Amino acid sequence: MNTPIKLAFLILCIALTATAFVVPAKRDAVTPEHEKAVAGICSVVQDKSLCSITLKTVPSNDPNVLVRHLATGAETSVKKGLKFLSGIKPKYKGNAFATACITSCEKQLNNALEDFSDFWKAAGKDINSMAKNYFTCKKKMTSIFNYQSSCLDDIYDKPLLKEVQGGIGLGKRMSGESVDVFAGMGKVFNTLNIKTKLNQKDTDSLLPPPLSFYYY
Repeated sequence: MNTPIKLAFLILCIALTATAFVVPAKRDAVTPEHEKAVAGICSVVQDKSLCSITLKTVPSNDPNVLVRHLATGAETSVKKGLKFLSGIKPKYKGNAFATACITSCEKQLNNALEDFSDFWKAAGKDINSMAKNYFTCKKKMTSIFNYQSSCLDDIYDKPLLKEVQGGIGLGKRMSGESVDVFAGMGKVFNTLNIKTKLNQKDTDSLLPPPLSFYYY
């Protein structure tokens, strides 16, 4: 074997040997600060397991980010619920009762999405705006949860109820988590040593109108 070829072969062997002993990088462990923030928020939630699973992968210790992540998850689940209802509707085309229930449920979920739009305007971008519009945020999230509950309450056919609940139940559970968080926000703030005061007055009328208000 020629010298240049031997040299190239030796370099290749060294490279392969080095690669074989490289230890794969580990994922960053959950920090104590992150655990404390998640535990503080989930302490006021009934479904603590779902809350912890939802928040444990969020790459932030900021309570504002974590609370918003719960609400975002709830909104995403409502959108998926609407898609689910649209998908099963053709199956019940000949069933007037089932069609009416699904149509009513779609209306309720669309109402919930409209309230999400108001909720995000009230929540703002940081913990201060969320605290300033605290009562309004809590009111809107409660309304969102009630819309989803009403959807299921109106379905008396057990097989249909089971199917619809399987498709939209997660959205209801996650909205319920957010309701619990806002209901217990005072405790969360105390646990996480957040000094911002929660405004208990409704600021809904002070929020900016939707963009459609400016168009004819």
